[in-house]
Amino acid sequence: MTTTPGTEYPFGPVPAAEAVEHFGRLIADRPMTKVTMPHGGDVWLVHRNRAAREVLSDRRFVREPFRTGERAVPFFVPFPDFLLGTLQFEDPPQHTRLRKLVQKAISPKRVREMRGSAVAFANELIDGMVARGGVRDLVREYALALPIEMLSSLLGVPSSDRETFERWSSSTLAVAGKSEEEVATDMAELAAYMTDLIARRREDPREDLLSALAHARDRDETLTDAEILPIAFILIVGGFDNTATFLSTGVLALLRSDEQRAVFLTDPDGLAATAAEEVLRHGGFATGRPAGGGGGLVPFVATEDVVVDGQLIAAGEAVSIDLVAAGHDPSVVVEPGSFDVTRTDNPHLTLSHGLHHCLGAPLARMELQVGLAELFKRLPGLKLAGEPVFNHDVLTQPMTSLPVSW
Repeated sequence: MTTTPGTEYPFGPVPAAEAVEHFGRLIADRPMTKVTMPHGGDVWLVHRNRAAREVLSDRRFVREPFRTGERAVPFFVPFPDFLLGTLQFEDPPQHTRLRKLVQKAISPKRVREMRGSAVAFANELIDGMVARGGVRDLVREYALALPIEMLSSLLGVPSSDRETFERWSSSTLAVAGKSEEEVATDMAELAAYMTDLIARRREDPREDLLSALAHARDRDETLTDAEILPIAFILIVGGFDNTATFLSTGVLALLRSDEQRAVFLTDPDGLAATAAEEVLRHGGFATGRPAGGGGGLVPFVATEDVVVDGQLIAAGEAVSIDLVAAGHDPSVVVEPGSFDVTRTDNPHLTLSHGLHHCLGAPLARMELQVGLAELFKRLPGLKLAGEPVFNHDVLTQPMTSLPVSW
């Protein structure tokens, strides 16, 4: 495919403002680009927000060929086998059935009930940092600790196992530094642990997600351990690593922007919801790091020829969503390059859309809102005390350290 100058894809990393301009030209030039991934071959990456929503809502795009092993997942790294058995690779009607049962257990109502404990735990973590004083590492002592505690509480896993959960999660996401044998060992340990916990919750149910799943019924049909385990896996893998990254990114973005931090400090509770959405859309661009383009969601496969926004996606071709471009599409986002914690119209797709909208989205949003609001209410003078550190050996390149003082 020939491209107009200045619309190359993938691209970067370049200064964030330059990346936003590049996305604008790219989106004006074409709805999607065919990219050859390092593993699994070609995939269409959809840039335009409306076209992305169309793909995510169209049931002619499925993931069964990946789940069955008929074809490899086009991705940056070899896709972990254990994830192929999780809910995100199921298609209707099985996906619909499992998702309905999980949504009963992780409903917005349940998340609202958890908010009080999230606020209390956030303040407990802040108390600890204040008592220790000096320069503190916000990632380890706050941004990672809060979502691990919430996920442990939701699933019914003792919080004493938080460090083990962190090791398991980072193991699944690592693209370097761990051998296949080490990853397999971690996954086997996690599976054995969760299987045992599910069995205990069948016998002695409590007010937690595993108990709810162990006793969930759909037309008198109970979920099996083999169905519950992948649900627990995907929540563990995505449930705190991603949220911790968003929270760390949000804090850094606010610390880098005196103007937006001042706005947020006027009403942290009132602005928490819009600030969280803006962090999800644009937070990474507001941290001062270079930005680029070339990534996407887990892909789908077209079951027949489908035309999206004038582009033919042929039967059997893979298609994915370029989340970053979709969140900076000037046709749906006003001034996409600005970081605005008061932005109310924010149609980003960071937590996906439609059938595969992130199951943990209500929990992630709540944790991000609480994490930002409580921190800046308690420590309005929070400031950087050094440069953040990022782990480039992990696919998501999470922030691993953020030195702060106040």
